[in-house]
Amino acid sequence: MDKSGVTLERMRTFVRVAERGSLSAVARELRVGQSTITRHLRELEQAIGVPLLSRTTRRVTMTDEGRHYYANSVQVLRLVEQAGDEVRGTRGAPAGTIRISCTAAFGVLHVSRLIFAFQDRYPDIGVDLSLTDERVNLVREGIDVALRLGPLTDSAVKLRALGQSRRLLVAAPDYLAARGRPAVPEDLSGHEGIRMSNVAGSDRLILQKRGGQRHEVPFGGRFRIDHGLGARAALVAGRGIAPAHHWLVDDLLAAGQLEAILPDYSLPSVPLSMLIVPERAGIARVRLLVDFLAAQIGNIPGIGQRGPGPAEK
Repeated sequence: MDKSGVTLERMRTFVRVAERGSLSAVARELRVGQSTITRHLRELEQAIGVPLLSRTTRRVTMTDEGRHYYANSVQVLRLVEQAGDEVRGTRGAPAGTIRISCTAAFGVLHVSRLIFAFQDRYPDIGVDLSLTDERVNLVREGIDVALRLGPLTDSAVKLRALGQSRRLLVAAPDYLAARGRPAVPEDLSGHEGIRMSNVAGSDRLILQKRGGQRHEVPFGGRFRIDHGLGARAALVAGRGIAPAHHWLVDDLLAAGQLEAILPDYSLPSVPLSMLIVPERAGIARVRLLVDFLAAQIGNIPGIGQRGPGPAEK
C-alpha cells in the first residue's frame, strides 16, 4: 500500500461517489470535470491496492472491500472536520453547519421554528434540515442529529429520550354531523378511517377506557396516506376519523375545525427520541443544539413527561 497516495481529497471523492452512485453527479457537485473524479478514484485504488468500486454503464457500486473502506473513510473525514471545528471554536462564537433529520410533519409544524430560534441565538451556525419519515442511516447520510417518533433499535447512535407524544381520535364536525359520533370503540367499524400506510398495524386500534377495559378494534377506510400533513388535510376535509398526535392537530382543535371523539378512551402514546451520532456529539455546535432542543421540545402541545435522561445504546 502506497500511503502517500491516500489523500483526503481522494477519500472525499470516493465517499461521495459511493453515496451517489454516479461519477458525473459528483463531478457536477464538486464543480470539476468527470476526468478529475475518475483520476482521484484510480489513484486511490492504486494506492490501496484493491478495487473499491465496480463500474457499469448505468451505475457505480461498491465492492466488498469498498464497503469496508467507505465506512472507515466516513469516520476519518468526520474526525478531520471535527478537529477543525474544535480549533475554530476556540477563537470565537460557535460556527459551522449541523445536519438534522426529523419526522416530516413534526419538523414542518414545530421543529423548524425551534431551529429558527436557535439560529437567532447562534447566528454563525448553519442548519441543514432533512424532513423524512424514513429511518435513514445517520452515519451514511452524514446526519448529526435526528428526531424520531416510535421505538428505535439503532445501536450505533446515542439515544436521548425526549418524552411521549400523546394521541387522540379526531374528526371534522361536518363528518360527525353526517355519519354520527361513535359512543364506544366498537362503533368505529361503521366509520371511514384515515390510515397511515407507513405505520405498521394501522388497520387496528387499541383504546384503553379511563380506569377500565382495553379495547382492540378493527380500523378500516378507503383513504391511506404516508404523510402526517396529508392526514391532517384529509381530516379537515371531512374524509373520516383518524388517530392523531396532539401536536399535529392542536391548532385545529382550538379553532373548531376538528373535534375529539371517544374522550373517555386513550390511545397508546408514542416515544419521541433524539438520536446523536457519537462522533459528532462532542462538537460544540452539536452539543448546543442538542441541549436547546431538549429544553424546548417539552413545550410542544401533547409531548408528555420525558424519560429519565440521556442514554447510550
